[in-house]
Amino acid sequence: MKRREVLKNLGLGAGLISMGNIPSLFAAESSEDFKGKINHSVCRWCYQSIPLEDFAEACSKMGIQAIDLLKPSEWDTVEKYGLVCSMATDDFTSIPNGFNDPANHEQLQKEYRGLIKKASQHNIKNVICFSGNRNGMDDETGIQNCVKGLTPLLEYAESLNINLVMELLNSKVDHPDYMCDHTEWGVALAKALGKPNFKLLYDIYHMQIMEGDVIRTIRDNHEYINHYHTGGVPGRNEINDSQELNYPAIMQAIYDTGFDGYVAQEFIPTYDDKLSALKEGIRICDI
Repeated sequence: MKRREVLKNLGLGAGLISMGNIPSLFAAESSEDFKGKINHSVCRWCYQSIPLEDFAEACSKMGIQAIDLLKPSEWDTVEKYGLVCSMATDDFTSIPNGFNDPANHEQLQKEYRGLIKKASQHNIKNVICFSGNRNGMDDETGIQNCVKGLTPLLEYAESLNINLVMELLNSKVDHPDYMCDHTEWGVALAKALGKPNFKLLYDIYHMQIMEGDVIRTIRDNHEYINHYHTGGVPGRNEINDSQELNYPAIMQAIYDTGFDGYVAQEFIPTYDDKLSALKEGIRICDI
């Protein structure tokens, strides 16, 4: 199931699973033996079957510091358990309909201003955004259009100490025709914008599919990246030895760049005990 489909149904699992149905929910280990090199987060949409309140408490007990891709209505719940929203979103954000189309600018600017203001009130630093699909558009035109659409928002966001973060997604498997599908294009946009609060979300799963060469790409472009997502390739499942990426080596490369943001687990767990899969992923990344 594609993320955009799951996001629409984030609330459907609430109330479907009672405390008694999740025997291991609060059995997660504490974070006392975490090494402290990686700031751990997790994407909410991958665990939509677990009510947010229960999920937030379990994450807190597991030692996870943040949860990704939360809407404003969800922020208070996670904050109650000492967690932060490490990447804000809302219902209006759209992967196919983004800033590369001038027809979207007026509405997106209006909606994003509201989200940015709300994020600042909760001390949330990152708000996600998307390029949109190509629809026959060439790369340079897409960059020029994104610059026009994003610049006013970045100036507003900068005044509130907020980053707008564009996600790199693959157009080969999951998001056909998406424009920001290579690191090179995202970096070119960042350079064209020239704003310190525009950054890239480097999704390791997506970029392994599109371009590979993950570690060198991170080393060469880390100044434009302020957030990472994980996922096993192929399949976007657990990041253990069932897939092709060497996550401990990738985490070490990220750490060596001086990165101090969040690495969010964004794999779809296949284990019956989903929290066990999450804990395994955190341990693999805790280099």
